[in-house]
Amino acid sequence: MRFMVMVMSDENTEAGALPTEEDLRCMTEFNEELVKAGIMLAGDGLHPSSKGARVRFSEGGRATVIDGPFAEAKELVAGYWILEVSSKEECLEWVKRIPFTSGEVQVRQIFEIDEFGDQMTPELKDKNKNLKVATGQE
Repeated sequence: MRFMVMVMSDENTEAGALPTEEDLRCMTEFNEELVKAGIMLAGDGLHPSSKGARVRFSEGGRATVIDGPFAEAKELVAGYWILEVSSKEECLEWVKRIPFTSGEVQVRQIFEIDEFGDQMTPELKDKNKNLKVATGQE
């Protein structure tokens, strides 16, 4: 099972404040534990929303670009991990060890290809598998 662990933003991350050397040291040590356990597939911090954009789609597939920053910092994502573990409980045990003194993370399971049911035809499965191979995900 794969899970995305999203680090929620706050006023500091949205202001572009960088972590301290000690914060980075602790996070690097935690990431090393995840890698050593063989469960970390990816993980990165994100720039503040002022450097980002949203793309909103409306009727007919019309795309509208909205430049950041965005309000409600606590609803934005400041970083993430993608972990592959045997259960949600195992993921939560790792998440509880994140070396944060405050803040919040959101944990969401990632869909596996077989969970899409009959709509995911054999042809679509093959194409998606080829995409994962081409991007080094498999």
